[in-house]
Amino acid sequence: MVFFQKSLKTVFNTMYVKLTCGLIHVRAFIHSEDRYAFLAEWYDPTAALLRRYQLFYYPKDGAVEMFDVKNQRIFLRRTRCDELHQEDLFVGNRVNVFSRQLNLIEYGDQFTANKLGSKKERTLALIKPDSVTKVGDVLELIHSSNLIVTKAKMVKLTWSQAADFYVEHQSKPFFNNLVQFVSSGPVVAMELMGDEAVSIWRRLLGPADSATARKEAPHCVRAQFGTDGIKNVGHGSDSLAAAARELEFFFPSTIGHGPSNTAVFTNCTCCIIKPHAVSEGLTGKILNSISSAGFEVSALQMFNVDRANAEEFYEVYKSVVPEYPSMVTELCSGPCIVLEISGTDIPQTFREFCGPADPEIARHLRPSTLRALYGKDKVKNAVHCTDLPEDGVLEVGGGFTDRCTFSSSIQHVKGSICNLCR
Repeated sequence: MVFFQKSLKTVFNTMYVKLTCGLIHVRAFIHSEDRYAFLAEWYDPTAALLRRYQLFYYPKDGAVEMFDVKNQRIFLRRTRCDELHQEDLFVGNRVNVFSRQLNLIEYGDQFTANKLGSKKERTLALIKPDSVTKVGDVLELIHSSNLIVTKAKMVKLTWSQAADFYVEHQSKPFFNNLVQFVSSGPVVAMELMGDEAVSIWRRLLGPADSATARKEAPHCVRAQFGTDGIKNVGHGSDSLAAAARELEFFFPSTIGHGPSNTAVFTNCTCCIIKPHAVSEGLTGKILNSISSAGFEVSALQMFNVDRANAEEFYEVYKSVVPEYPSMVTELCSGPCIVLEISGTDIPQTFREFCGPADPEIARHLRPSTLRALYGKDKVKNAVHCTDLPEDGVLEVGGGFTDRCTFSSSIQHVKGSICNLCR
């Protein structure tokens, strides 16, 4: 009898979930309104539980609804959410809904999968050693082509790794020269996403031979920055299948695998391009400004930071800066890009180049600094940089560890070793 009651309760609960979600769907249908659905996860740090929600987004007015799957109830009624945009909605992304970070793990219905899935092609963009200093220019072209950078990392390939990556060219006469060149210095690997990302990136690159590119497509990347058929700026996947394989090579699903980053951890300082600047497409401009000022970017990687680790990273400012809560919210509001800047006396000189924390003051006193050029206010001030010279290596160590993510490696900033690296 008890088993029968539990089974009956399960049936009714399932019906309730379907009915509630169905009513949301019917309401959207009646009003002839598009509505996108996703299955999302949120880690509850208090209960140490992973909670699941149905997330509904209405592009007409930017409103969201959330349904608690486990507790079988509406968690958030339809409410406008200015911090969430349609371009943020793709499987694998982390979005902020009223300061709650949700991981989008799958599409919630076939309509959403058909409508958005086809527009979210992913491809690999690899910037070769000859053009790493031009990555800012390349990023500006990528942004102007409506492609989104969802992953990025500067790495150094061994000869063997480069040979494995270009294994399909093994029988070609240029194979050895290609492998030797690609393994001769750092490269920047990026995952690009967008409608027809594979073909758009290859079109941006242009013909494989740079001389041919200058004749046939003078505005393409290879025509502008390439030298020949080997030193030709970059590589692009030639199909979706190749893209999946090549992305797994540089961004493996297993932590601790893949090519090593290029961080040197000596005579360095940390710079973080903040989420608002990344979202506004300012990454390329900021990198160009850094390079033009003579600074060397010796490592680069894109991260998503959760709230708990953002609080720890900014903990030193907690009782000093009134903007601390807003600084934390900004750092975990979307992807950021962590840079290692190397050079002599670099923490002090780069901090001066970033300028005063308040962009308004910076624009009056030091108008050519990063925050004066790209900042909005004291929170959205384009970049974070290391304040104290002795903290440079610690902050860089927090971002660039081969076996742990930024979230785990905050412990390195605290001077200890994270659990993954023990």
